[in-house]
Amino acid sequence: MLQSRARYLLLLLGVQLVVMALLYHEGYRRRVAYFLGIFYKGGAPAGLGGPQGSTHNASLPGDVYANLSLIARPPLRPEELPYCPETSPFLGGPIRVTFPPGLTLEEIVRKNPYVTAGGRYQPPDCDPLHRTAVIIPHRNREQHLRYLLYFLHPFLQRQQLSYGIYIIHQAGNYTFNRAKLLNVGFKEAMKDEDWDCMFFHDVDLIPEDDRNLYTCDRFPKHAAVAMDKFGYKLPYKTYFGGVSALTPEQYMKMNGFPNNYWGWGGEDDDIAVRVALSGMLISRPSIQHGRYRMIKHGHDKGNEQNPRR
Repeated sequence: MLQSRARYLLLLLGVQLVVMALLYHEGYRRRVAYFLGIFYKGGAPAGLGGPQGSTHNASLPGDVYANLSLIARPPLRPEELPYCPETSPFLGGPIRVTFPPGLTLEEIVRKNPYVTAGGRYQPPDCDPLHRTAVIIPHRNREQHLRYLLYFLHPFLQRQQLSYGIYIIHQAGNYTFNRAKLLNVGFKEAMKDEDWDCMFFHDVDLIPEDDRNLYTCDRFPKHAAVAMDKFGYKLPYKTYFGGVSALTPEQYMKMNGFPNNYWGWGGEDDDIAVRVALSGMLISRPSIQHGRYRMIKHGHDKGNEQNPRR
Protein backbone atom coordinates (compact mmCIF):
# COMPACT_ATOMS: atom_id res chain seq x y z
CA MET A 1 0.00 0.00 0.00
CA LEU A 2 2.79 2.47 0.93
CA GLN A 3 4.69 1.62 -2.25
CA SER A 4 1.57 2.25 -4.40
CA ARG A 5 1.01 5.62 -2.69
CA ALA A 6 4.65 6.58 -3.23
CA ARG A 7 4.45 5.69 -6.91
CA TYR A 8 1.28 7.80 -7.27
CA LEU A 9 2.93 10.81 -5.65
CA LEU A 10 6.02 10.45 -7.85
CA LEU A 11 3.80 10.24 -10.95
CA LEU A 12 1.87 13.35 -9.89
CA LEU A 13 5.12 15.22 -9.28
CA GLY A 14 6.39 14.16 -12.69
CA VAL A 15 3.27 15.49 -14.42
CA GLN A 16 3.61 18.81 -12.61
CA LEU A 17 7.26 19.12 -13.68
CA VAL A 18 6.35 18.41 -17.31
CA VAL A 19 3.59 21.06 -17.24
CA MET A 20 5.95 23.63 -15.71
CA ALA A 21 8.61 22.86 -18.30
CA LEU A 22 6.11 23.30 -21.15
CA LEU A 23 4.86 26.57 -19.71
CA TYR A 24 8.41 27.83 -19.47
CA HIS A 25 9.31 26.65 -22.97
CA GLU A 26 6.30 27.96 -24.95
CA GLY A 27 5.05 30.81 -22.82
CA TYR A 28 2.00 30.95 -20.65
CA ARG A 29 -0.45 32.29 -23.23
CA ARG A 30 0.45 29.80 -25.95
CA ARG A 31 0.40 26.91 -23.51
CA VAL A 32 -3.04 27.78 -22.16
CA ALA A 33 -4.32 28.07 -25.72
CA TYR A 34 -2.85 24.64 -26.50
CA PHE A 35 -4.67 22.99 -23.58
CA LEU A 36 -7.93 24.65 -24.68
CA GLY A 37 -7.48 23.21 -28.14
CA ILE A 38 -7.48 26.60 -29.88
CA PHE A 39 -3.82 27.20 -30.64
CA TYR A 40 -3.15 28.01 -34.29
CA LYS A 41 0.29 28.39 -35.75
CA GLY A 42 0.89 32.04 -36.62
CA GLY A 43 -1.61 33.53 -34.13
CA ALA A 44 -4.86 32.87 -32.30
CA PRO A 45 -8.11 32.67 -34.27
CA ALA A 46 -10.41 35.66 -34.62
CA GLY A 47 -12.85 36.02 -31.73
CA LEU A 48 -10.28 34.87 -29.17
CA GLY A 49 -7.04 36.46 -30.13
CA GLY A 50 -7.93 37.92 -33.51
CA PRO A 51 -5.61 38.22 -36.50
CA GLN A 52 -1.91 38.54 -35.74
CA GLY A 53 -2.51 38.13 -32.03
CA SER A 54 -4.75 41.19 -31.55
CA THR A 55 -7.27 40.96 -28.70
CA HIS A 56 -10.99 41.60 -28.94
CA ASN A 57 -13.87 40.85 -26.61
CA ALA A 58 -16.76 39.90 -28.91
CA SER A 59 -19.27 40.85 -26.22
CA LEU A 60 -18.16 44.51 -26.18
CA PRO A 61 -18.73 47.00 -29.04
CA GLY A 62 -15.50 48.09 -30.70
CA ASP A 63 -14.21 50.70 -33.13
CA VAL A 64 -15.22 49.80 -36.69
CA TYR A 65 -11.78 50.92 -37.92
CA ALA A 66 -9.84 48.87 -35.35
CA ASN A 67 -8.98 45.92 -37.60
CA LEU A 68 -8.29 47.82 -40.83
CA SER A 69 -4.66 48.40 -39.83
CA LEU A 70 -4.15 44.62 -40.12
CA ILE A 71 -5.02 44.65 -43.83
CA ALA A 72 -1.85 44.88 -45.92
CA ARG A 73 -0.94 44.49 -49.57
CA PRO A 74 1.37 41.44 -49.94
CA PRO A 75 4.25 41.38 -52.46
CA LEU A 76 2.24 39.25 -54.90
CA ARG A 77 0.69 39.87 -58.29
CA PRO A 78 -3.15 39.85 -58.35
CA GLU A 79 -3.27 36.50 -60.15
CA GLU A 80 -1.11 34.93 -57.40
CA LEU A 81 -3.31 35.94 -54.47
CA PRO A 82 -4.97 33.12 -52.48
CA TYR A 83 -8.74 32.97 -52.18
CA CYS A 84 -10.19 34.82 -49.21
CA PRO A 85 -11.35 32.47 -46.41
CA GLU A 86 -15.02 31.66 -45.89
CA THR A 87 -14.89 33.50 -42.55
CA SER A 88 -12.86 36.70 -42.54
CA PRO A 89 -10.20 36.92 -39.81
CA PHE A 90 -10.90 40.66 -39.49
CA LEU A 91 -14.42 40.32 -38.07
CA GLY A 92 -14.79 41.87 -34.64
CA GLY A 93 -18.49 41.44 -33.82
CA PRO A 94 -20.42 44.31 -32.17
CA ILE A 95 -19.58 47.82 -33.39
CA ARG A 96 -19.67 50.98 -31.30
CA VAL A 97 -21.76 53.53 -33.20
CA THR A 98 -21.06 57.17 -32.40
CA PHE A 99 -21.36 60.10 -34.79
CA PRO A 100 -18.16 62.17 -35.14
CA PRO A 101 -18.90 65.93 -35.14
CA GLY A 102 -17.88 67.82 -38.24
CA LEU A 103 -17.31 64.66 -40.28
CA THR A 104 -16.20 65.36 -43.87
CA LEU A 105 -15.96 63.21 -46.99
CA GLU A 106 -12.22 63.97 -47.06
CA GLU A 107 -11.80 62.33 -43.65
CA ILE A 108 -13.70 59.24 -44.83
CA VAL A 109 -11.41 59.02 -47.88
CA ARG A 110 -8.32 59.35 -45.67
CA LYS A 111 -9.45 56.56 -43.31
CA ASN A 112 -10.14 54.15 -46.20
CA PRO A 113 -6.97 54.17 -48.34
CA TYR A 114 -7.81 51.01 -50.29
CA VAL A 115 -11.16 52.33 -51.56
CA THR A 116 -10.89 53.59 -55.14
CA ALA A 117 -12.88 56.17 -57.11
CA GLY A 118 -16.60 55.41 -57.29
CA GLY A 119 -16.70 53.73 -53.88
CA ARG A 120 -15.10 50.51 -55.12
CA TYR A 121 -13.00 48.10 -53.06
CA GLN A 122 -11.11 44.89 -53.72
CA PRO A 123 -9.29 43.10 -50.86
CA PRO A 124 -5.56 43.73 -51.40
CA ASP A 125 -4.47 40.50 -49.69
CA CYS A 126 -6.78 37.84 -51.18
CA ASP A 127 -9.12 37.00 -54.04
CA PRO A 128 -12.70 37.63 -52.76
CA LEU A 129 -15.40 34.96 -52.79
CA HIS A 130 -18.28 37.48 -52.98
CA ARG A 131 -19.05 40.59 -55.05
CA THR A 132 -21.67 42.91 -53.53
CA ALA A 133 -23.18 46.16 -54.81
CA VAL A 134 -24.78 48.43 -52.18
CA ILE A 135 -27.60 50.64 -53.52
CA ILE A 136 -28.47 53.71 -51.40
CA PRO A 137 -31.50 55.87 -52.37
CA HIS A 138 -30.81 59.49 -51.47
CA ARG A 139 -32.03 63.06 -51.43
CA ASN A 140 -31.26 65.91 -48.99
CA ARG A 141 -29.56 63.59 -46.48
CA GLU A 142 -25.91 64.63 -46.88
CA GLN A 143 -25.06 64.35 -43.18
CA HIS A 144 -26.71 60.92 -42.91
CA LEU A 145 -24.84 59.81 -46.01
CA ARG A 146 -21.48 60.84 -44.54
CA TYR A 147 -22.19 58.90 -41.34
CA LEU A 148 -23.27 55.81 -43.29
CA LEU A 149 -20.18 55.86 -45.52
CA TYR A 150 -17.96 56.39 -42.47
CA PHE A 151 -19.19 53.10 -40.97
CA LEU A 152 -20.11 51.10 -44.08
CA HIS A 153 -16.72 51.17 -45.82
CA PRO A 154 -14.73 49.58 -42.95
CA PHE A 155 -17.67 47.30 -42.12
CA LEU A 156 -17.54 45.80 -45.64
CA GLN A 157 -13.73 45.67 -45.76
CA ARG A 158 -13.68 43.61 -42.57
CA GLN A 159 -15.83 41.05 -44.40
CA GLN A 160 -13.26 40.77 -47.24
CA LEU A 161 -15.83 41.53 -49.94
CA SER A 162 -15.33 43.01 -53.35
CA TYR A 163 -17.89 45.80 -53.27
CA GLY A 164 -19.17 48.98 -54.86
CA ILE A 165 -21.40 51.61 -53.24
CA TYR A 166 -23.93 53.37 -55.48
CA ILE A 167 -25.66 56.56 -54.30
CA ILE A 168 -28.87 56.94 -56.33
CA HIS A 169 -29.92 60.59 -56.01
CA GLN A 170 -33.39 61.85 -56.88
CA ALA A 171 -33.08 65.34 -58.36
CA GLY A 172 -35.61 68.11 -57.88
CA ASN A 173 -38.29 68.50 -55.22
CA TYR A 174 -40.93 66.12 -56.52
CA THR A 175 -42.31 63.50 -54.12
CA PHE A 176 -39.67 60.90 -53.20
CA ASN A 177 -39.90 57.40 -54.67
CA ARG A 178 -37.60 54.97 -52.86
CA ALA A 179 -38.47 51.80 -54.79
CA LYS A 180 -38.05 53.46 -58.20
CA LEU A 181 -34.58 54.64 -57.12
CA LEU A 182 -33.70 51.08 -56.12
CA ASN A 183 -34.71 49.88 -59.59
CA VAL A 184 -32.50 52.55 -61.16
CA GLY A 185 -29.64 51.51 -58.87
CA PHE A 186 -29.95 47.87 -59.84
CA LYS A 187 -29.84 48.69 -63.55
CA GLU A 188 -26.88 51.08 -63.26
CA ALA A 189 -24.84 48.77 -61.00
CA MET A 190 -25.29 45.80 -63.33
CA LYS A 191 -23.92 47.91 -66.20
CA ASP A 192 -20.62 48.16 -64.30
CA GLU A 193 -20.05 44.61 -63.17
CA ASP A 194 -21.60 41.17 -62.88
CA TRP A 195 -22.41 41.55 -59.17
CA ASP A 196 -23.58 38.38 -57.44
CA CYS A 197 -25.44 40.23 -54.66
CA MET A 198 -27.32 43.53 -54.43
CA PHE A 199 -27.90 45.22 -51.05
CA PHE A 200 -30.64 47.85 -50.96
CA HIS A 201 -29.78 50.13 -48.05
CA ASP A 202 -31.57 53.08 -46.42
CA VAL A 203 -29.23 56.01 -45.80
CA ASP A 204 -30.15 56.40 -42.12
CA LEU A 205 -29.36 52.85 -40.89
CA ILE A 206 -25.95 51.99 -39.42
CA PRO A 207 -25.08 48.26 -38.98
CA GLU A 208 -23.96 47.39 -35.44
CA ASP A 209 -22.33 43.96 -35.93
CA ASP A 210 -19.97 42.95 -38.76
CA ARG A 211 -21.06 39.31 -38.48
CA ASN A 212 -24.18 40.46 -40.33
CA LEU A 213 -22.66 39.44 -43.65
CA TYR A 214 -23.43 41.52 -46.73
CA THR A 215 -23.72 38.47 -48.94
CA CYS A 216 -26.81 36.93 -50.51
CA ASP A 217 -28.63 33.78 -49.43
CA ARG A 218 -30.66 31.13 -51.20
CA PHE A 219 -33.75 33.31 -50.68
CA PRO A 220 -34.19 37.12 -50.58
CA LYS A 221 -32.62 38.38 -47.37
CA HIS A 222 -33.95 40.97 -44.97
CA ALA A 223 -30.88 42.14 -43.05
CA ALA A 224 -32.28 44.88 -40.76
CA VAL A 225 -34.12 42.55 -38.39
CA ALA A 226 -33.34 44.44 -35.16
CA MET A 227 -33.46 48.25 -35.29
CA ASP A 228 -33.21 50.39 -32.19
CA LYS A 229 -36.30 52.24 -33.49
CA PHE A 230 -38.37 49.07 -32.92
CA GLY A 231 -36.67 47.99 -29.68
CA TYR A 232 -34.28 45.65 -31.58
CA LYS A 233 -37.00 43.32 -32.79
CA LEU A 234 -39.14 42.88 -35.90
CA PRO A 235 -42.19 45.19 -35.89
CA TYR A 236 -44.17 42.46 -37.70
CA LYS A 237 -43.41 39.12 -39.29
CA THR A 238 -43.46 40.17 -42.96
CA TYR A 239 -41.48 43.39 -42.48
CA PHE A 240 -38.97 43.83 -45.31
CA GLY A 241 -37.81 47.43 -44.88
CA GLY A 242 -34.54 49.21 -44.17
CA VAL A 243 -31.86 46.89 -45.56
CA SER A 244 -32.49 43.91 -47.84
CA ALA A 245 -30.52 41.80 -50.31
CA LEU A 246 -31.27 39.99 -53.56
CA THR A 247 -29.25 38.13 -56.13
CA PRO A 248 -29.83 39.40 -59.70
CA GLU A 249 -31.75 36.19 -60.37
CA GLN A 250 -34.04 36.75 -57.38
CA TYR A 251 -34.60 40.37 -58.44
CA MET A 252 -35.65 39.31 -61.94
CA LYS A 253 -37.83 36.48 -60.63
CA MET A 254 -39.92 38.91 -58.56
CA ASN A 255 -39.94 41.49 -61.39
CA GLY A 256 -37.99 44.09 -59.41
CA PHE A 257 -39.64 46.68 -57.19
CA PRO A 258 -42.90 48.65 -57.61
CA ASN A 259 -42.54 52.06 -59.30
CA ASN A 260 -45.83 53.59 -58.14
CA TYR A 261 -45.21 54.30 -54.42
CA TRP A 262 -44.68 58.06 -54.14
CA GLY A 263 -44.02 59.39 -50.63
CA TRP A 264 -43.03 57.58 -47.46
CA GLY A 265 -44.22 54.05 -46.74
CA GLY A 266 -45.85 51.03 -48.30
CA GLU A 267 -43.28 49.93 -50.88
CA ASP A 268 -41.43 47.57 -48.50
CA ASP A 269 -44.66 45.66 -47.77
CA ASP A 270 -45.36 45.45 -51.50
CA ILE A 271 -41.86 44.04 -52.04
CA ALA A 272 -42.48 41.39 -49.36
CA VAL A 273 -45.66 40.38 -51.21
CA ARG A 274 -43.69 40.13 -54.46
CA VAL A 275 -41.24 37.79 -52.75
CA ALA A 276 -44.09 35.55 -51.60
CA LEU A 277 -45.92 35.59 -54.95
CA SER A 278 -42.74 34.57 -56.74
CA GLY A 279 -42.56 31.43 -54.58
CA MET A 280 -39.63 32.51 -52.40
CA LEU A 281 -39.20 32.78 -48.65
CA ILE A 282 -37.52 35.56 -46.64
CA SER A 283 -34.10 34.81 -45.15
CA ARG A 284 -32.87 36.69 -42.08
CA PRO A 285 -29.72 36.83 -39.92
CA SER A 286 -30.00 36.31 -36.19
CA ILE A 287 -31.37 39.07 -33.95
CA GLN A 288 -27.90 39.36 -32.37
CA HIS A 289 -26.18 40.01 -35.70
CA GLY A 290 -28.84 41.93 -37.65
CA ARG A 291 -28.79 45.00 -35.39
CA TYR A 292 -29.00 48.57 -36.75
CA ARG A 293 -29.02 52.03 -35.27
CA MET A 294 -31.24 54.58 -36.97
CA ILE A 295 -30.09 58.19 -37.29
CA LYS A 296 -32.96 60.24 -35.87
CA HIS A 297 -34.70 62.61 -38.27
CA GLY A 298 -38.10 63.95 -39.23
CA HIS A 299 -39.88 63.39 -42.53
CA ASP A 300 -38.40 65.68 -45.15
CA LYS A 301 -40.43 67.95 -47.33
CA GLY A 302 -41.38 66.10 -50.48
CA ASN A 303 -41.43 62.73 -48.69
CA GLU A 304 -44.62 62.97 -46.65
CA GLN A 305 -46.40 59.80 -45.61
CA ASN A 306 -48.31 58.24 -48.46
CA PRO A 307 -52.02 58.34 -47.46
CA ARG A 308 -52.73 55.41 -49.83
CA ARG A 309 -49.91 53.22 -48.57
